[in-house]
Amino acid sequence: MAKHRTEIIGDCTLHLGDCREILPTIGKVDAVVTDPPYGLGDRWAGGGGSKHSSWRFKASEAQAWDREAPQWVAALSAVPECIIWGGNYFALPPARGWLVWDKKQRGTWTTGHTELAWSNIDQPIRAYSLSQVEAHSGMDKLHPTQKPLEVMLWCLEFVKSETICDPFMGSGTTGVASVKRGRKFIGIETDQKYFDVACRRIEDAYRQPDMFIEAAKPKPEQMSLV
Repeated sequence: MAKHRTEIIGDCTLHLGDCREILPTIGKVDAVVTDPPYGLGDRWAGGGGSKHSSWRFKASEAQAWDREAPQWVAALSAVPECIIWGGNYFALPPARGWLVWDKKQRGTWTTGHTELAWSNIDQPIRAYSLSQVEAHSGMDKLHPTQKPLEVMLWCLEFVKSETICDPFMGSGTTGVASVKRGRKFIGIETDQKYFDVACRRIEDAYRQPDMFIEAAKPKPEQMSLV
């Protein structure tokens, strides 16, 4: 595991390290939006390379970090606003505010037709339709389980808190969505390669501000705290 370090980019604080060690040090958070491992490592076979997508990855890489679903994730449900993708793989409390990403795909596609996110937000079930082809068209996919930016932007529509925390940051899509929604962001990632990708993507998001964010943002500054 890489040495812990912290980077500050604009209103985003990014931690490289084990989220189980870092979460207790960052104090109280009001919102978590995250996509943890689902424990499907033994089912990864490669992905991509079909008529649906030309993107491929090494199955062994995904298998290395997706060996099991970290059941301690259920403790995050105590956060006032919480969205956990893959919530169907965890022992979470009964809730009515599930989110559904309908990938608009049927037939022989190897992944699920939809993905589910558990949420403690008190609202009826909500669904978002975006096909894999639409989502990945022109998208630079840098992580095996990278969610489309459009999906994460949609998630944040239901979260009122100013600061969003993602303990499983991956390639930083939740952070990019937070920047584009004018929110503060705390991200944690244990893999240095993906951490560096997240830093770069969030820096790029600040260079290309969302035209719908009215509040002026300070010029992003990156510094190492450790």
